[in-house]
Amino acid sequence: MIELIYAISTLVFVVAGLTMVGMAMRAYVQTSRQAMLYLSIGFSLAVAGAAATMISAFINDFEGVRSLLLVNSGLTTFGFLFVMYSLVTYE
Repeated sequence: MIELIYAISTLVFVVAGLTMVGMAMRAYVQTSRQAMLYLSIGFSLAVAGAAATMISAFINDFEGVRSLLLVNSGLTTFGFLFVMYSLVTYE
């Protein structure tokens, strides 16, 4: 049961994150602001971390939890750094 809740919440996060990536890319195309490109990269990394962790968790039957958490937190951290950079460099 907990695996199903985890999968559903991750899928909701992935859909929401990809929606934000799409919105940021559309804003980049319309405005040519570099900050929007960095924002989309940041959200992409966060979504990739969540998706990779979920897929790996189910493939490996939730073994190697430390590695899964390292990948998830690493990609999410780098993603948030890009998001922060986009806010700092916004013109």
